[in-house]
Amino acid sequence: MIKVYVPRDSTALSLGADKTAAAIVAEAQKRNIQIELIRNGSRGLFWLEPFVEVATEKGRVAFAPVQPKDVPGLFDADFLHSGAHPLYLGLTEELSWLKKQQRLTFARVGITDPVSLQDYIAHDGYKGLANALNMSGADIVKVVTDSGLRGRGGAAFPTGIKWNTVLNAPAEQKYIVCNADEGDSGTYSDRMVMEDDPYVLIEGMTIAGVAVGATQGYIYLRSEYPHALKVLNEAIEKATQAGYLGDNICGSGKAFHLEVRRAAGAYVCGEETSLLESLEGKRGLVRFKPPLPAIEGLFGKPTVVNNVISLATIPIILDKGAQFYADYGMGRSRGTLPIQLAGNLKQGGLVELAFGATLRELLYDFGGGSATGKPIRAVQVGGPLGAYLPESQFDTPLDYEEFSKIWAVLGHGGIVAFDETVDMAKMARYAFEFCAIESCGKCTPCRIGSTRGVEVMDKIAASKQENPSSHAKHIQLVRDLSDTMLNGSLCALGGMTPYPVLSALNHFPEDFGLNKKEVAA
Repeated sequence: MIKVYVPRDSTALSLGADKTAAAIVAEAQKRNIQIELIRNGSRGLFWLEPFVEVATEKGRVAFAPVQPKDVPGLFDADFLHSGAHPLYLGLTEELSWLKKQQRLTFARVGITDPVSLQDYIAHDGYKGLANALNMSGADIVKVVTDSGLRGRGGAAFPTGIKWNTVLNAPAEQKYIVCNADEGDSGTYSDRMVMEDDPYVLIEGMTIAGVAVGATQGYIYLRSEYPHALKVLNEAIEKATQAGYLGDNICGSGKAFHLEVRRAAGAYVCGEETSLLESLEGKRGLVRFKPPLPAIEGLFGKPTVVNNVISLATIPIILDKGAQFYADYGMGRSRGTLPIQLAGNLKQGGLVELAFGATLRELLYDFGGGSATGKPIRAVQVGGPLGAYLPESQFDTPLDYEEFSKIWAVLGHGGIVAFDETVDMAKMARYAFEFCAIESCGKCTPCRIGSTRGVEVMDKIAASKQENPSSHAKHIQLVRDLSDTMLNGSLCALGGMTPYPVLSALNHFPEDFGLNKKEVAA
């Protein structure tokens, strides 16, 4: 029986994948043709969704984008046997967009049925856990440390060091918490993992539990991800029934239980201590540090808090070894980063590459340039708190330290592009406004500074032409406010809001009614 694949990913669904799948099944029945329809994850080529694949002896062939109205014509062209059709793209694995990537964390995404445990195991699933169960906690932590894996949620803190702290913290109960409250603009890699390959996250969290001696895990899931919630709960149930979760993991005598908890719908709950407060049933307020969550985390117990991508990368490291992963990347940025292309681009989607690729490569080789055909003027990397980078910095390699040199952050790997029509003064105002709305209110620099920032940006817009003397004072006030927020805020929400504000001001002064000399002064 011929297998036909239609994605069940949220992006594909929003573009009509369910209707396309139903049309394919109906047309096959109408023509008395036997097919097996499999709802896989998305390959990440979002501009080509719904992305339909057909299994052949040579591999899967792709047809895209397929709308219900295209289905009869596909059958007329005998697409089930690679018949010629305008939507025919050839072998999926030979598409240059995919072939140029290094997919490690996303090795199975788009290939397997997300909720099929058998499919996951057939594609090297649970090999990492099998190895981990035959190792001591300290040895597992050493492998993770030697791999060079750093947090993929934004802070880029070495994962092995965090695990080692929890491992050596004495406690009767320890926890593994997955920060799945993905809220940065232009990001969706966490969602794709949870919807399209949930077992890799479950396996990664289980390995973490075995490593540090934690028996309970929680996935703190963004409330706007209903499809991920359904997929994760189904996968957890199947993993538990098969003995990969529970009181006796794979007969090892070790226990690990896992639950999904809905997030509070607040951006600040992406900050790990605010997340823990919310998970405990409290208002999501940032905690003072120390103590660190690794020492006193959830319910006052030692807790590993990692991002989805960090945990989903653990299985391949424990399967292939630390050196295999460390061989990818550059400098202290080892391995790969799932990059999310969004904004004004022809080809938005998920790209996984080893650290070292440049923004220019991503924007033009993968993104295809701007959707409008106009020059790309600015790119924001790292979510709403990331710096705006001008064209002169597009050749910066994706590397934590290289980005730090230009006062920018890689963050969660989200890239949002803007063409020459963007008003960067308005974008700076938006950064202040976003912070004012999302602030938990616990510290004054964030709570008050962001509100005053919006007011001053409005005065700058009004005084650009009318009052040059007051205009200069307003610009200086923005810098003073940014300095206070940068150095006085309790967490990164207030502390990083100056990144988009000052980068917009420094790189695009003309949008603020300034010239380069005035900025330099």
